[in-house]
Amino acid sequence: MTVMATASSVPEPTTEETLDPERIISLTAEVRTTMIEKIAEIRAVTGRTRILALNALIESARAGETGKGFAVVAGEVKGVSDEIAQIAGTLQSELSARVEALERIGRGIVDQLRGQRMVDLALNAVELIDRNLFERTCDVRWWATDSAVVDCLSAPDGPAKAFASKRLGVILAAYTVYLDLWICDGEGRVIASGRPDRYPVHGQSVAATGWFRDALATKSGDDYAVADITRVASLDDQPVATYAAAIREGGLPHGRVLGVLGIHFDWGAQARAIVEGVRLPEGDSWRSRALLLDAKGRVIAASDGKGLLSEQISLKTEGRTSGHYRLGDGTLVGFHRTPGYETYDGLGWYGCVVQYPIG
Repeated sequence: MTVMATASSVPEPTTEETLDPERIISLTAEVRTTMIEKIAEIRAVTGRTRILALNALIESARAGETGKGFAVVAGEVKGVSDEIAQIAGTLQSELSARVEALERIGRGIVDQLRGQRMVDLALNAVELIDRNLFERTCDVRWWATDSAVVDCLSAPDGPAKAFASKRLGVILAAYTVYLDLWICDGEGRVIASGRPDRYPVHGQSVAATGWFRDALATKSGDDYAVADITRVASLDDQPVATYAAAIREGGLPHGRVLGVLGIHFDWGAQARAIVEGVRLPEGDSWRSRALLLDAKGRVIAASDGKGLLSEQISLKTEGRTSGHYRLGDGTLVGFHRTPGYETYDGLGWYGCVVQYPIG
């Protein structure tokens, strides 16, 4: 009776085999081990066969004329064992080369899949922060035209400053991503802020800061200035992303510049939420890091909380916007440069995911 194979009789690949490309490498290693073991067994058997054939030849010689026929058989047995040994050697040589090729291909596939996944995660992280910071550029340009902000510099008397400070406080209550908002006069003195009780910055000079100078020099109300991530002593030494825009007479795009509005984005909390939210490779999160790097490779956010504003990473971009590579010690690095968002070009930052080798 003929038995027909049905679909249900064919073993389906397990979830592990279906979803884990690294299984290719482990299976190849198992094939190599099995090959070595079985060829060693073949050689052991052929070795014993040779010994038996040699003993048979010796005994046939002792038997004289009557042992000649047996000697022929023993010689044939020895010849067969030699052929088997030769075949085993050829098999090991050819299979070893192919197994090595399979290992290289398997590792290449795994590196490509894992590396591309890391690039995608890096892009996602830097895109999220870009979209967030694009909103900050909109905020600062909008708030710089607020009547309370403009009046604070147009008629800088006590009531105007007090009202402006109150107005900034209302904004801060609604926009929890900021540490503080500062109104600065044309000389760089802070004359009003949103959280004077928490951060007593009134009268402090910011004239030497890049964000103030750049904002003061902008051509129109459509322009803004931005500073690299830095710790600000007067904001409890917290890491801050500062955006600034010129405050212009009448709140008009081309009005005379009266001063500068500086808004201080709570970088530590917001950036940490983004890198900690990166979905690192399952099972490997303990040996992986999600990072944001500035244009100089300085760590400005890290999922493990280490190296903030102190660690430097030299990405091997080789002129690429994105990519992945493996270091000599086995560390896998995936990166993607900021693509910007709408009118925000970004600051040349990178999203980066690093996975360290086991052991």
